[in-house]
Amino acid sequence: MEDGGVEDEAVRDAADGAADVWDVVVVGAGPAGASAAYAAAVAGRRVLLLEKSELPRYKTCGGGIIGPSRDALPPGFELPLQDRVHAVTFSLEGRFARTRRSRRMLFGLINRPEFDAQLVEHAQKAGAELRTGATVIRVEQHGPAVPDRRTAAVVLADGETILARAVVGADGSASRIGAHVGVKMGQVDLGLEAEIPVPQSVAEDWKGRVLIDWGPMPGSYGWVFPKGDTLTVGVISARGEGAATKRYLEDFVARLGLAGFEPSISSGHLTRCRTDDSPLSRGRVLVCGDAAGLLEPWTREGISYALRSGRLAGEWAVRVAEANDAVDARRQALNYTFAVKAGLGVEMAVGRRMLAVFERRPGLLHATLTGLRPAWNAFADITRGSATLGGMVRSNGLARRALELLDKRMDTSSGVGPAGRGVTAKERDAAGSGGAEGTEGVKGSEDAKGPEGTEGSEGAGTGA
Repeated sequence: MEDGGVEDEAVRDAADGAADVWDVVVVGAGPAGASAAYAAAVAGRRVLLLEKSELPRYKTCGGGIIGPSRDALPPGFELPLQDRVHAVTFSLEGRFARTRRSRRMLFGLINRPEFDAQLVEHAQKAGAELRTGATVIRVEQHGPAVPDRRTAAVVLADGETILARAVVGADGSASRIGAHVGVKMGQVDLGLEAEIPVPQSVAEDWKGRVLIDWGPMPGSYGWVFPKGDTLTVGVISARGEGAATKRYLEDFVARLGLAGFEPSISSGHLTRCRTDDSPLSRGRVLVCGDAAGLLEPWTREGISYALRSGRLAGEWAVRVAEANDAVDARRQALNYTFAVKAGLGVEMAVGRRMLAVFERRPGLLHATLTGLRPAWNAFADITRGSATLGGMVRSNGLARRALELLDKRMDTSSGVGPAGRGVTAKERDAAGSGGAEGTEGVKGSEDAKGPEGTEGSEGAGTGA
């Protein structure tokens, strides 16, 4: 009886120890992280979702929800739409404005604080546990903090160590988990945005309609997204053009007749787009969303990429957590990479080709969208989610040949847009050395900030 009691106690101790190891730990509670947590929790795994801020929190983002975003939402998710877009006004540096309209909704507009919080609630209802105020400083896969090869350690700023069978990094474009994996960026852009409360009479003029203005710097554009009594007004351009980007926003706001209204929020963010050969995993750690540099290179739309890659990361993290050895874990991680590249990677490849066209011939693009009905129909189909850029290029021989000709005339060695677009010499050197190889997380640095201290932030471009 005594021996049996000792044996039972040992079993209980082992069970208690196992309970301290999470199946999946997700870092970052934006759209990518919440989607990953939901997918892993729905599969019946013990999931911990870590977020450094308290929720809800503001994120710089246009807040456009296109068809692919809507289709990637959890079942039963009701979008907190502020407006439904049926018309788009296109202009070229404020000139040649033309409005195209659609009887069917093109896309919806949301406020990120509400949208993100609702995604997290769905993850919690599926069984994920949320911890806010938890700042992750590094991930370790070897060393004294890691009990065995089936475990990774997530280290918090307060010194606490959390153990997991799999880790998903979804901590935004200045990601510490991305640095651990060795993510390489080939395109960095600066977005500036203002939330401008307006009188009801002004709000009515914008209801159901957005403005997209092709800007003065190569690859730049501006947008106006109406959200009830507030207009989200922003511009984006390659990093390194900070002063010109700021002037563009000021001129854009003044041109729209909105200079007399005081913004409730003015913010900036950097969007970072991965190179084709950038890793998406390392050991038992996967990255998704902005942390992986997954966004559409031309529009810098990031919400749909966050939702879709987050879901894939959560599903494959479950398989990584179940892997009994490093070989099997590596196999499952590679399967995640293949899944991302087969879908999102194809779309990104076409997007960077479109960016090259836009940078060289913005007037041609404007004339095509506003003057040719097939081009407008294609734009509408893409925003609704009934077609993709990649699919259109594959099915349209003329479009494919035109893009192939452009490819021969531009440098795509970075894998995203013109080589090194918005990437500093320091970042190129880091990418050339293969990124972060150690188990230590990178500390805060100037590379994680944009001009005048703007921080990297999940949620890229207009979001639409």
